[in-house]
Amino acid sequence: MSTGWRRLGRLALDTSGAPWATTHAALPVVEPLGDRWAVYLSLRDAAGRARIGRAVLTMSGTPSLTALDPDPVLDLGPLGAFDDSGVTTSSLVTDGSRRLLYYTGWSRGVTVPFYLAAGVAVSTGGGPFERQSLAPLLDRSGTDPFLTASPFVSIEDRRWRMWYVSATEWRAHASGPRHYYNIRYAESPDGLAWTRDGTVCLDYATPEEHAFARPWVVRDADAYRMWFAVRGAKYEIGLAESADGRRWTRLSTGGLRPAAGDWESEMVEYPCIFDWQGRRYMLYNGNEYGRTGVGLAIQEPGGPAHEPR
Repeated sequence: MSTGWRRLGRLALDTSGAPWATTHAALPVVEPLGDRWAVYLSLRDAAGRARIGRAVLTMSGTPSLTALDPDPVLDLGPLGAFDDSGVTTSSLVTDGSRRLLYYTGWSRGVTVPFYLAAGVAVSTGGGPFERQSLAPLLDRSGTDPFLTASPFVSIEDRRWRMWYVSATEWRAHASGPRHYYNIRYAESPDGLAWTRDGTVCLDYATPEEHAFARPWVVRDADAYRMWFAVRGAKYEIGLAESADGRRWTRLSTGGLRPAAGDWESEMVEYPCIFDWQGRRYMLYNGNEYGRTGVGLAIQEPGGPAHEPR
């Protein structure tokens, strides 16, 4: 059984030493650093183009973030590439001496406002992250004809598994084209070449729902759990469970909804789940897709078993 979350507040982030980071601190991704955590975030420049930056989260005492590193971890792609208008964080996997940073690349559209495609950058031996290719990791295809985004990747017994966002259509609305996308599944032998068969993990539950974002999957002792953002009028965070990672059931509890206050009153989205000292935590964003920063919540006691299978 899953329980709710207790909010611990918004984490202050000093971006004064990184002039490229003008607004937002979205889509947090954590990487363990002993008793601390590296936190990778998507921050936008004055033109609204996102780059990936890094700060460090200290959990002991009062949780806090260090100042943002001066240089981006991953910059914009070259002109004309699938990620020349933005790169946003998605997930990070360590495989021996390799660290693979999966991300979403943005480019501007004409008939629709933007195109998205999943990409990956690789760090070897602790070195900088470099794009594995100038082309997308998951390009548009017969399985995913409109866009791919937000890949969450894990490794199980040398089988690489991915849960990602795929668009089912764009629809014309009075306010302009509206995207519709759900969460799908893929597998790989090496984290780079992926097989997609169209398996849908989470689909629209109501006519108002039209977008899923940022799946985060945890394999607990008793089940797989996926936290995700889902949008009708505004985003909120939901929870689903699965026995095999392919067939999922959405739950009515265990997620997070907007709350009164000045930074998360309209929406909450982009969950990032991690365990520390026997407790489960969530980093997440609030209003305006992360413009108001990143917050931290702790799962209330009595939740699911956290021991790895």
